[in-house]
Amino acid sequence: MSSFGPTGDTRRTRRREVEHEGAGPSPVRLPMTYVLPLRWHTDTGLAELTDHLRWLGDRVEVLVVDGSPAGLFARHAEAWRGLVRHLPPDPNERGLNGKVRGVHTGVRAADHEQVVIADDDVRYDEAALTAVHRLLGRADLVRPQNYFDPLPWHAWWDTGRTLLNRALGADYPGTLAVRRSTFLAMGGYDPDVLFENLELIRTVRGHGGIEAAPAWLYVRRLPPDAAHFRGQRVRQAYDDLAQPARLLTVLAVLPALAAAVASRRPGLLLGAVAGVVALAEAGRRRAGGGRVFPPTTALAAPLWLLERGVCGWLALARRFLLGGVRYNDTRIRQAANPTPHTRAILHFLTGQNSS
Repeated sequence: MSSFGPTGDTRRTRRREVEHEGAGPSPVRLPMTYVLPLRWHTDTGLAELTDHLRWLGDRVEVLVVDGSPAGLFARHAEAWRGLVRHLPPDPNERGLNGKVRGVHTGVRAADHEQVVIADDDVRYDEAALTAVHRLLGRADLVRPQNYFDPLPWHAWWDTGRTLLNRALGADYPGTLAVRRSTFLAMGGYDPDVLFENLELIRTVRGHGGIEAAPAWLYVRRLPPDAAHFRGQRVRQAYDDLAQPARLLTVLAVLPALAAAVASRRPGLLLGAVAGVVALAEAGRRRAGGGRVFPPTTALAAPLWLLERGVCGWLALARRFLLGGVRYNDTRIRQAANPTPHTRAILHFLTGQNSS
């Protein structure tokens, strides 16, 4: 499989520098619970995940909330016996989003105040766990920064999104960390929305919680396979329906491109592309990002933005014509609950009564 950016020894050296920075000679057990909501239909990555769970289990309490079919659940129980706490989602939990039901189950079952919530493709190292532990001493929610490693073409492509998010604020990773007391006091978060990470962030903010989003806190993430990546394009674009300024921007991409072509002024188009690359490069360099984001990743930003411009319109069509987007075996209508200052804009854009 092709890879963009440094490969071989250079790439492995970078990974060791990031993953083992600050690691001691023996694991230090932290008073934290690591919650992994899981729902698999195939066990292709079972051995690799088991190795990571074994590593985690030496450092924190690990709790896997497994919504996989019965046969796979039994295989997981056998593979992880003695390594982690393995349990099914609470049957009393209701909601369209299975991941949120798993998170609710896991946080309530956690033994510690500090809880890390992570997808099955997230790979923490010791330095990142320690940093999250320290940050949760003064914040209610911690939002780390994911990076892909290895970096096949589709992960390179999606890194363009990551860099633009970093340049304009903060990215949305596959992991968050929360204080359990804060989570329980606010009653969890809405299980009927698609963009569950944004929903959790907004819920904590809405209850007066403190958020920490350190751009320097890098946590490795394994890339999906190319087929999964392709299948997620419109679903991920649907998340923008919860962010009106972002939605308006991506919906303007195709009209702006058409206008530039019709005017026969290629300089406008080239200037726009250069501006997007420059913005992504600023995000890449922020907080020492060059350690984990190769220089070529900034070039992916215009391609990702063009793709999102197309998929944004397709997502909007699914909202109006189909009533939402497919998520596993259901259809979810709402990307996330709007904040007060976005409610009126979202109502105008989607025709949705958010009151």
